[in-house]
Amino acid sequence: MENNYVIGVDFGSDSVRSIVVNAQSGAVLATSVFAYPRWKAGKYCDPARSQYRQHPLDHLEGLEKTIVEALEESGIDPKKVKGIGIDATGSSPMPLQKSGEPLVFAAEFAEDPDAMMVLWKDHSAIAEAEEITKLAQNWGGVDYTRYSGGMYSSEWFWAKILFIYRNNSAIAAAQPNWVEHCDYIAGELTGLLKPEEIKRSRCGAGHKGLWHASWGGFPSGEYLKQLHPELAALGRLMGNETMTSDRAAGNLSPKWAEKLGLSPETVVAVGTIDAHAGAVGAGVKPGTLVKVMGTSTCDMLVANYDEVDPEPVQGISGQVDGSILPGLIGFEAGQAGFGDFLAWYKRLVSTPTFDLIEASEVLDQGTKEQLLAELSDKLMGYLNAEAMKVPLESSVVAVDWINGRRSPGLNESLKSALAGLDMSVGNGQVFKALVEALCFGSKGIIEWFKQNGVRIDEVVGIGGIAKKSPFLVQTMADILDMPIGVSASEQTPALGAAIFGAVASGIYSNLQDASDAIASPKQEEYQPIPANVEYYRGKYQEYLELGRFVEFGKA
Repeated sequence: MENNYVIGVDFGSDSVRSIVVNAQSGAVLATSVFAYPRWKAGKYCDPARSQYRQHPLDHLEGLEKTIVEALEESGIDPKKVKGIGIDATGSSPMPLQKSGEPLVFAAEFAEDPDAMMVLWKDHSAIAEAEEITKLAQNWGGVDYTRYSGGMYSSEWFWAKILFIYRNNSAIAAAQPNWVEHCDYIAGELTGLLKPEEIKRSRCGAGHKGLWHASWGGFPSGEYLKQLHPELAALGRLMGNETMTSDRAAGNLSPKWAEKLGLSPETVVAVGTIDAHAGAVGAGVKPGTLVKVMGTSTCDMLVANYDEVDPEPVQGISGQVDGSILPGLIGFEAGQAGFGDFLAWYKRLVSTPTFDLIEASEVLDQGTKEQLLAELSDKLMGYLNAEAMKVPLESSVVAVDWINGRRSPGLNESLKSALAGLDMSVGNGQVFKALVEALCFGSKGIIEWFKQNGVRIDEVVGIGGIAKKSPFLVQTMADILDMPIGVSASEQTPALGAAIFGAVASGIYSNLQDASDAIASPKQEEYQPIPANVEYYRGKYQEYLELGRFVEFGKA
């Protein structure tokens, strides 16, 4: 059989990576990664205001560079690349002109952060999200949060846009067409970016944009205009059609075929959100929870229609038909802070030392730079090692709401907490408590799903933390009292995108066959340790009590 090839492109928060995959064997032949230069320099962001924006040029430059480099490294004939799949962060919407060009490319909006991509982790719109929830449940019509867990998040599509329209009237007056990040990239590659041309992904629209087939698509103009008149105009631009990511968004445009050295016959799949692609790349199936462990977590599940209650599960990030795998219900939940929680503690303990080294009059500049780089590289490993020395029983307990709580029961105003400190407590005990809190948060999500009739037989972890922190994964296995498999691939979301590309381009007729050939196997599996399981059953109650105190002022 002649080999065919597909490209998977994964846009993360800090970088984009492209992989070239043999569609028959599943072998990854080459990988290229590009860090966003403007983002790395901190441009257009204001953490104090929870403002995180990205310039589309970071993404366009990275798209071209990584695909060209990966193709060159792979050594294959580029004309044998049949499909491209794309995943991206979400909800990360961006305004486009009616021509399809990003709004920030218009002279009057150049360098305006509100005309750029609003990254998923931008939490400026908490008040707007609460208003969207309240209106949906009280306006007298459809409750548009019904399939989004009963609440709307500041991380999602309409809240971000509403916040910008209320704070930047020039953007609202321009009446741009807002699209999710993954939809923009697919539209850019195909040249189909005008409002009537762009293909909107089912996962982005359903989980982040209040789209559902039961009410005919996106929220009605009557509902949207009560939030802002220009939202109703946007709704009219968007239409109501969405597509699953195994379908073609179009063929590669002549412009991009020339840039990349690919055939204009190359098919581009409809985009998807990175966590959803990661679940596909890990071989998700009914009963398997795929946990994407990064700065935050996304817990991805699928179920057959006859296996779950027809009433939607409340308190999660949503359930949407076909959002992960066509023909199945896709569920999403997660934790708003995961790697961010551990990175916060690393900053807390390292910043004074780093600042003093920078200010030192004893060390020359070269030595300072080398020392700072070495300490930064080794510190997380040191904290993990110190935590592993701590006896199983420890008085220190924490809750994991460093960025608020995403699931179960969205509450973005909640804060983290730490209890049980005394003079004997050191870095190891505190770091261990933070790791335990993250795992307890995961347990809360899984228990919630099970209580609502969703079957979970196994957990598969993907992402850098799953592969780099055996201590955390073993702790999670003990706390969940379930085996935790770890995906072998370093680029599981990109693999999922490649699987979609293989089906959209016709190499495979269905996702199951494509997944069997391309999805990542497990690298290893962590088994729960019985003595630890028993101990953590008790400590989980302490975690719940501390959480109740933080949320309600009493345990």
